[in-house]
Amino acid sequence: MQRRPSAFNANAAEALLDADLQRALGAAEAGFGLKRRKAITGLPEFDALCDQAASIKDHVLDNLDIYLERFEAQVFASGGMVHWCEDAQAAREIILKLCQSVNAKMVTKGKSMVAEEIGLNPFLEANNIKPVETDLGEYIIQLADEPPSHIIGPALHKTKDQVSDLFHAHHPALGYPERLSEGEALVGEARAILRRQYLQADAGITGANFLIAETGSTVIVTNEGNGDMTQIFPRMHIVIASIEKIVPTLEDAATLLRVLARSATGQEMSVYTTFSTGPKRRGDADGPEQFHVVMLDNGRSELLGGNQRDILRCIRCGACMNNCPVYMAAGGHAYGATYMGPMGSVLTPHFSGLKAAQALPFASTFCGKCEAVCPMRIPLPRLMRDLRAEAHAARITPARERLWLALWAWVAGRPQLYHRLSGWGLPVLKFLARGRGRFAWLPLAGGWTRTRDFPAPPGKSFMAQWAARKKPGS
Repeated sequence: MQRRPSAFNANAAEALLDADLQRALGAAEAGFGLKRRKAITGLPEFDALCDQAASIKDHVLDNLDIYLERFEAQVFASGGMVHWCEDAQAAREIILKLCQSVNAKMVTKGKSMVAEEIGLNPFLEANNIKPVETDLGEYIIQLADEPPSHIIGPALHKTKDQVSDLFHAHHPALGYPERLSEGEALVGEARAILRRQYLQADAGITGANFLIAETGSTVIVTNEGNGDMTQIFPRMHIVIASIEKIVPTLEDAATLLRVLARSATGQEMSVYTTFSTGPKRRGDADGPEQFHVVMLDNGRSELLGGNQRDILRCIRCGACMNNCPVYMAAGGHAYGATYMGPMGSVLTPHFSGLKAAQALPFASTFCGKCEAVCPMRIPLPRLMRDLRAEAHAARITPARERLWLALWAWVAGRPQLYHRLSGWGLPVLKFLARGRGRFAWLPLAGGWTRTRDFPAPPGKSFMAQWAARKKPGS
């Protein structure tokens, strides 16, 4: 697949024909949906918590400068340092300098979408520093030389057999020549290999789910414990986070944590929820000697004042993509960007430019499921609709699409003509369906019928059926 958002349509067409990918996505869709429903059913106040969580983030965005300054002061007070970065290049350069200051040759990394956003791994490698991903999903895709396909399940697109092939290709050189096929054995082998890396790393890099202004703490949630070892064993712990991850208090963080895991993986809480506050203190048995927080803006300040501000409430739970029919058909790589699914279709145009990413806001059926499951009440369909309108007004959408829309608008603006045409066309389409109720092929609908049937209309428009029902005696 092509790794650019402008190639979404071609990537999606390719993904729909990939049997392994479709099998992996099918299993993921069933698992995520069922677990989320069970977790929410067990918490009657879940909707109220979501309203509260959204309110907390809105308050933060209204007062972002105040809370960022408070967070910085608290980090300094605990013995750490905060580094402010306007863009990806600045963040990469600061992280490189920090690693070089301890003569780092290898760094371990916890899962971080912000690190993916700034292209950190290839940058470190180009400067003779080896990054080792320690999250199992991230480790798998690092071996495969692929980007994540999901923000919480990076290797969601891989089947067990594909992981077995990857390990067998890479692990013999590390002393593990046997091909394994069982999931538990594969996990055990990866764990044994990664344990060596934790002890050899000169620095550890993690992301942050939340930054707490009250205490200067950073928070990560994991299910593997790799994040803890990444930050405890090396001499230096580097946290990279974007500015909207801030929350005012520990109590606010607790509220957000209650909706995060349930929305993401269907758990009441993740297995590990780790609060980190500064470097180790005198008498501590372990911990880093240095604690650095790299704060990334990368265009987020511009979002604050615009009509897309609501996306900054996102807590990266992945619920929108877990329930999106487009994502679950095409997979994350089809989006050609760091962030995928509905939330990525809103964020990517701001990072890459609407011209380069104009296909993504259109990668939605507008069924509304993404908004319905979002714990932060983000109106994702409205945000994508606004981007569609902006792209159309700027004439960046394909000329053919604009022509068809203009033609449809012209007809729809003339009700008598519209009803007359639909009155002619619907019975014809019903006849052509030959009683099957669907089309395997239809002119101008090849994009749909290549992978699924197109439902046939009932033969009468909604207005005609409604008028018939309202007749006396009907």
